[in-house]
Amino acid sequence: MAKMTAIAGSFALAALALTACVTDPHETVVATSDIVTIRASGSSAQLGAMDAWRSEFHELHPGVRIDYRANDSGAGVRDFIQGLTAFAGSDVPMRPKEQALADKRCGSRALHLPMVVGPIAVAYNLPSVPALKLSPDTLAGVFSGRITRWNAPELAADNRGARLPSTKIQVIHRSDDSGTSHNFTTYLKAAGGWPYEPSRKWPAPGRGVETSSGVTEAVKETEGAIGYMEYGFASDAELQTAKVRNAAGEFVALSPESASTSLSGAEFVGENGDLAMRLNYLTKEKGAYPITLVTYEIVCQKGSDPLVRTFLRYTASNAGQAHLSLFGYAPLPPEVIVKVRAQVDALT
Repeated sequence: MAKMTAIAGSFALAALALTACVTDPHETVVATSDIVTIRASGSSAQLGAMDAWRSEFHELHPGVRIDYRANDSGAGVRDFIQGLTAFAGSDVPMRPKEQALADKRCGSRALHLPMVVGPIAVAYNLPSVPALKLSPDTLAGVFSGRITRWNAPELAADNRGARLPSTKIQVIHRSDDSGTSHNFTTYLKAAGGWPYEPSRKWPAPGRGVETSSGVTEAVKETEGAIGYMEYGFASDAELQTAKVRNAAGEFVALSPESASTSLSGAEFVGENGDLAMRLNYLTKEKGAYPITLVTYEIVCQKGSDPLVRTFLRYTASNAGQAHLSLFGYAPLPPEVIVKVRAQVDALT
């Protein structure tokens, strides 16, 4: 943890420096006399990975800086459609209407390129319970507001022998247009009988806060709280995280390895070079942690800036993927990264 925090701190300091060059807000690749700035925005889930990538990329290419604004997946898609950014980060594929608008902006197909596997942690603040197990049905009950006390029968059944307090459960959720919320509610719908449709906007009761870091801080400050965020945020804040039961009946702890295993059974559903994926939340692969998301970089298939293509080649390279586990992410499985690299090379 100390190593990860120290490295993250150095990347964060470097990242602050990389946002200094900002001129016309309607230019996506801005050139000055001595620097080129590439603008991008979107998913807050991949912020740790993006900070590391843009810092290392700047060392490799001192004349290029990546200005990435983590304003949530929905906002990133809107910025891209409006031509304000060179690429967008999104934790969920675009809706058909968004895809049509993005294609129109590009004058070609706008592609989803999976780049980050982000395990979604179910983090809680209950000092008297150092180890918590949660089945999908119990998770859905807690986050829908049906289960309101930590010693409810459903929680007791998942945690036989544990002494659970009668503390009221405080549900913390994202209030913004969040790909993390969409992935989490998609999992709950598939595995836990969630009573709502999957959505980037949270549909159930609870306390809403913006961004993954906001949810993390709220859980950390609120005894009895439970929330969802990417593993890197939970790990860096030293939050307790629950083991979640997968479709094979195992309660599995969250880790980069168990998250990568969960991609077994995922399928590509995009067309014409698009690499959008459908995750299998009911995988029975042994050791699979079932709640993950994939963050896509959305980019024009034709007409993208050569420096954008250079940056994406770096993020998909062995060097770009190698250190992701230090920040709570998982590298893309070999069968996925091969397709991503081929498609990045095919961009024009």
